[in-house]
Amino acid sequence: MTPPEVRGFWAAAAAGPGRVAVIDPDGRAWTAGEVDAKANQLVHALRERGLQPGDPVATLLPNRAEVLVVLMALFQAGWNFVPLNSNLTVAEVSYILEDAGAKALVADERFAAVAGGAALHAGVPEQGRISVPAAAPGSPGAIPGFTPLDVVLAGHPDRPPIDRIAGQFMQYTSGTTGRPKAVQRTLPSFDPETWVQVFSGNLLRYDIEPGGDAVHLVTSPMYHMSPLSFGYFSAHFEHPVVLMEKWDAEEALRLIERYRVTDTAMVPTQLHRLMQLPEDVRARYDVSSLRQVIHAAAPCPMDLKRRLFDWLGPVIYEFYGATEGGGTLAKPQDWLDHPGTVGRPWQGADVKVLDDEGNEVPTGTVGTVYMKLMGGDFRYKGDDEKTEANRHGDFFTVGDMGELDEDGFLYLRDRKIDMIISGGVNVYPAEVEAALLSHHVVGDVAVFGIPDPEWGEQVKAVVEPAPGSAASLELAEELLAHCGSQLAKYKCPRSIDFTEAMPRDPNGKLYKRRLREPYWEGVSSEI
Repeated sequence: MTPPEVRGFWAAAAAGPGRVAVIDPDGRAWTAGEVDAKANQLVHALRERGLQPGDPVATLLPNRAEVLVVLMALFQAGWNFVPLNSNLTVAEVSYILEDAGAKALVADERFAAVAGGAALHAGVPEQGRISVPAAAPGSPGAIPGFTPLDVVLAGHPDRPPIDRIAGQFMQYTSGTTGRPKAVQRTLPSFDPETWVQVFSGNLLRYDIEPGGDAVHLVTSPMYHMSPLSFGYFSAHFEHPVVLMEKWDAEEALRLIERYRVTDTAMVPTQLHRLMQLPEDVRARYDVSSLRQVIHAAAPCPMDLKRRLFDWLGPVIYEFYGATEGGGTLAKPQDWLDHPGTVGRPWQGADVKVLDDEGNEVPTGTVGTVYMKLMGGDFRYKGDDEKTEANRHGDFFTVGDMGELDEDGFLYLRDRKIDMIISGGVNVYPAEVEAALLSHHVVGDVAVFGIPDPEWGEQVKAVVEPAPGSAASLELAEELLAHCGSQLAKYKCPRSIDFTEAMPRDPNGKLYKRRLREPYWEGVSSEI
């Protein structure tokens, strides 16, 4: 079947400038014409300030319409887009700006201290330092050394630029095992509309069609690739994009009802928070407009997934991929027929499961998952060693463990780095976490290995109690018994500690290393 034509945001804005394109967290609606005009002005302004095709443009922005303004500018000017995590320090942002060779930085005034210090340290040209007024009342004014966006745009035409050429994403990895590296792809050599057509499958594979009555809700920070790309392509599909700045489960339901949201992307932590809302609160909101609830980023416990299907119906889609590429897809019926799967490779992709010697393992055997994305090759900028270390021919890995069934469906088990080896037996923390999350008093949980002089490692669980529950010795014993009723004894935690709040970023990513490290302080790696 021939894919539907996707004309792209720029042509759609020219044809219907009054259409609502994006809704800010404060409720302000931006028309397609407004976003398009500012994007065009930004291209003219930055070209005048010396930016050339291939130059990196970084942003330090919360979820706000200006993210799409920058995207629509650079993706018709041939620039590389470098989104920055707003939780990073001056030193961390400086490193990325300098490593990328950023020629421009667009930053929200609320991040003035980090943006100002990092831009100066990294040598971002002064003519490329642009500030966006904070939405909150009593804005402190432009960041020192930065020019307000409206001043930068003033006097420049809002018509499309000439010599339009597609841009590219230049996303930095999280850097949990060292300094982050840019996932660098070749800059396209064709026009922006061709780029949109080529990559429109990013939404089509989830049964999302261009045009129509679709509305997309962004629930996570757009410095992460998944929410960024879903929001960006929704704009090209002419769907209004509703932005949340900070995750709140009940607020998400309110927005779904208010704007008749049809599709959204979440991480399992957010889905768990939704299901922890009292049933009467969930029933208060009409979410019948939902057609696609897409999730990824971490294994989703099967019990949670089943309860989501019971509540929302057959609208749950799951994919597996990475900043570097992807991937697999499980549509609703796929998962119902193959519970626990993250799907089969989508068109143009492939997956293999290999052992430590690089050999494919038999069906049903756990190994390291390798992915291939046709036409989507990448390199880690400035790190050929890391690039080659995660390759096997035309395939790459991000270190996940998994297995394939006889029908080619992939099942993830855990990150290889997180796997616990206790007495020579492998324990996959995700399986233990899923068992604990099925208990109603567990708000969040992390499972990892800690030193054990006899077994090498023992299984430790750290639990964040659900609202209304309190840490206690009795609760720990109850949870250990609960685990014992669902898992083999060797998989169960030997002990449980409690925390008031799990160290997660706004996108739900768990910094497990912060929890694990104190248990290993002063312990030799060879016990």
